Amino acid sequence: MFLSHVKICGITRRQDAVLCAEAGAGALGAVFYAKSPRNVEPAAVRKLFEGLDPRIARVGVFVNASVDVMVRTARIAALDTVQMHGEETKEKIAAVLREGFHVVQAIKRTGPELLAAARALPPQIGLLVECGRGALPGGNGIAWNWSKAAPLAQFRAFAIAGGLNPQNLALVARDSLAAGFDASSGVESAPGIKDEAAVRAFLRTAKELPMGPHPFSWKGTSS
Repeated sequence: MFLSHVKICGITRRQDAVLCAEAGAGALGAVFYAKSPRNVEPAAVRKLFEGLDPRIARVGVFVNASVDVMVRTARIAALDTVQMHGEETKEKIAAVLREGFHVVQAIKRTGPELLAAARALPPQIGLLVECGRGALPGGNGIAWNWSKAAPLAQFRAFAIAGGLNPQNLALVARDSLAAGFDASSGVESAPGIKDEAAVRAFLRTAKELPMGPHPFSWKGTSS
């Protein structure tokens, strides 16, 4: 079973990619941001994901990178999805879409600003909502009031990140009304080192959540 509504991000080791794939993750993410402790090289990512089930989406996370850098990196790493985690423009999004990649845009706002930001983005891309706090772009493992993202569910499916772990995933799903879930530090023993027990527990809980329309074109399915 591949869970199309779950992504495990920050993969840095081959054994972790295999673990997450075998446990049922519908998407795996690699970070291409020099300041991140999970930063990896494109050629290394190709090897990390090589030979894994083709139904699993390969996602690259970028922060305010140029279109050329994102596209070149994604091709070297053999990715199918580009996740933009900065303040990327609609022009950048359109350019990457034209290159044949799916795009996910992170939104680091809540309340009316969240709805306005989501409405301004192309309908064919995925949305990832997080709190926008912490030293680095990304969820930073910080729990937040996930219910502040819930109004967006009336308009578009979205994924949520920031402080997700096996213990709170069901609560996050209930409060946020999110359709997708993106975990990294919440399933780690150290930055970039996935914890097998936590990964498996997270995905076991995720299997109990609805798998309706989701914001990412992840290839995982429930069959």
